[in-house]
Amino acid sequence: MDKLVKFTGLAVPLDRSDVDTDQIIPKEFLKRVERAGYGNDLFAYWRYDQAGNPLPEFILNQPRYKGAQVLLARKNFGCGSSREHAVWALSDYGFRVLIAPSFADIFKNNCFSVGVLPVELEAELVDEWFKRALAKEGYRITTDLPAQTLTGSDGFACSFKIDPDRKRRLVEGLDEIGLTLQCESDITAYEAGHDKPWQAAAAAKM
Repeated sequence: MDKLVKFTGLAVPLDRSDVDTDQIIPKEFLKRVERAGYGNDLFAYWRYDQAGNPLPEFILNQPRYKGAQVLLARKNFGCGSSREHAVWALSDYGFRVLIAPSFADIFKNNCFSVGVLPVELEAELVDEWFKRALAKEGYRITTDLPAQTLTGSDGFACSFKIDPDRKRRLVEGLDEIGLTLQCESDITAYEAGHDKPWQAAAAAKM
């Protein structure tokens, strides 16, 4: 997955609490086996009418937020089912950083697996980011992961906490496969000494 070290993106404030995974990506769109292609259906019930036309009142459809890559959200974002597709849809749309007071645990784990950074902040701080993103068109937030800071285009800044191992994996761009490949030489050495199926090895000792 792509590394996330220092990233600047347009911020969009989604002012809804307890957004569940079916609202993020409705179940009828979960027909793909690959991770790509879900971005068009992100928040489908909110973005489009029954004929598939964009609803102008929904915030992602407003011109000032076109191309947003930082999502501001409210508490318990990503609750509901454990479907990974919710994060795939957010990532495919273009989001790299999510900021909220809290995330559902499984959703948060899925974020780290695909290179999306979920930042948990105190509700008062999230309120402040909302106010600034709403007040100024084109408001951007820079995430400095090594420094663990968020800085707005107006200079407002704060720090955030993150598990050190998850931080390292994002900075180095390591998903589960990447972590496994770091041990490739040890795996190769082990396999070289176990070139027979265990059944054959057991039979040879009888």
